[in-house]
Amino acid sequence: MELNDIGVFTRLDPHNMLGEIDSLPDQLEAAWELSKRLPLPAFQGIRHILIAGMGGSAIGADLLAAYAAPVCPVPVFVWRNYGLPAWATGTETLLIASSHSGNTEETLSACEEALQRGCQILAVTTGGRLAALADENGTALWRFTHKGQPRAAVGFSFGLLLGVLARLSLLPDPQAELISAITAMRDQQNDLRAEVPDVDNPAKRMAGQMIDRFVVVFGADILEPVARRWKGQINEVAKAVAAFEALPEGDHNTLAGVLNPETELGKVSMIFLRAPSYHPRNLLRTNLTKQGFMLEGLNTDFIDASGDTRLAHLWTALHFGDYTAYYLAMAYGVDPTPVEAIENLKVEMKRGG
Repeated sequence: MELNDIGVFTRLDPHNMLGEIDSLPDQLEAAWELSKRLPLPAFQGIRHILIAGMGGSAIGADLLAAYAAPVCPVPVFVWRNYGLPAWATGTETLLIASSHSGNTEETLSACEEALQRGCQILAVTTGGRLAALADENGTALWRFTHKGQPRAAVGFSFGLLLGVLARLSLLPDPQAELISAITAMRDQQNDLRAEVPDVDNPAKRMAGQMIDRFVVVFGADILEPVARRWKGQINEVAKAVAAFEALPEGDHNTLAGVLNPETELGKVSMIFLRAPSYHPRNLLRTNLTKQGFMLEGLNTDFIDASGDTRLAHLWTALHFGDYTAYYLAMAYGVDPTPVEAIENLKVEMKRGG
């Protein structure tokens, strides 16, 4: 499909997913400002933080965990399942239950278990059963407003959590770095918006490379969860198959998978995310790994994060991926908003009890 026909975009995108992507810098900024105003208990004695969430709500937790790892004195874990791990018990655990709708059954299960185990709890949601559960049990609740898809609320699912850790003095004040990231996102948008023709728009050109290919996205350090985000956006927005890989782990297994099946390898597109903030050895690994796959005849490419800070690298790489997934959806001629396969599974799960 012609990726410069904005009229076709409008017809394929009646719910305006493009507007959600365009406004992501504004959403991130709004989430950060909201995090300063919402009431936060004086949580004490925290030795570990567990963030329970799924899908679009969990990816913000992944981003936070990657950002916090080098600077936060307590570990931050992301939990995508029912219940809780055995170690998550008592007041030493802060359980943050993150669910956009407030009705995610896995997250509700984790929150209910945390109540039984006496954990400190904060619910982050737009409403639903999670908000009601927090009200019923007198636990802390951060409610935000967003009417779109959970994946389009990543600015909230990250920005609010960042505010929690900052206000608990578990992070150095991130405000200047966050402002730098938002500025870098807006600067990058000048080349990525829909009105920019494909000859000048790197996200449109990247989407063109992905058509009819199995996409694998590689990321290291702070961009590892961004690679997961790219994968999820390609799945949900473009309704296309994709995978993600983490480095350096991928160099201990995935790198060997270059021989079979011969007939399919030509249909693979491997995208390598890079950031100036990478550990020097991971930057070298990224370059050498791409080279290794390229020499075996696979389609490969780099995406370089921009900006001057770790948060800028994270958010510019993520935003580039969101635009790319959107243009891939346009190329395939699909509505980027609904996810019928996911909704149908939820219905079947309810029927199954």
